[in-house]
Amino acid sequence: MLRIDRATYDAIVGHARDDHPDEACGVVAGPEGSDRPERFLPMLNAARSPTFYEFDSGDLLRLYREMDDRDEEPVVIYHSHTATEAYPSRTDISYASEPNAHYVLVSTREHGERTGLAGDDVEFRSFRIVDGEVTEEEVDVVESYLFGHSPTTVVYE
Repeated sequence: MLRIDRATYDAIVGHARDDHPDEACGVVAGPEGSDRPERFLPMLNAARSPTFYEFDSGDLLRLYREMDDRDEEPVVIYHSHTATEAYPSRTDISYASEPNAHYVLVSTREHGERTGLAGDDVEFRSFRIVDGEVTEEEVDVVESYLFGHSPTTVVYE
């Protein structure tokens, strides 16, 4: 099960809507071994495509070095689908290389760009992808992990 706080959930959905009609992508890092997504890291889709996403290799290298320096790992790796359901494509499955990560997909096919609607009107699903095997998991959105805690946001563009 993916447990994610409301602010991070809303940030992922907001990023997906902001980048629509192109796919959005990013990472939510957390302390190694914690399985707790805490630091929202939206990335630029280097492909700038409505049907494909690609992390910029330089940004991704900087991100992994920074996570390593902070004893973090990618807890959530997310991207959006702009015209299809929130389910991993064959390409998504072939690129999944983090066996401990939750792969989140947000579909903006029906509610594209921001319209003032709440984040709950989009399709937001999480999967584990290990050795090409896709397993959907429940998503539990909590108001916060700890009182007074809010996720950190770093923008890579």
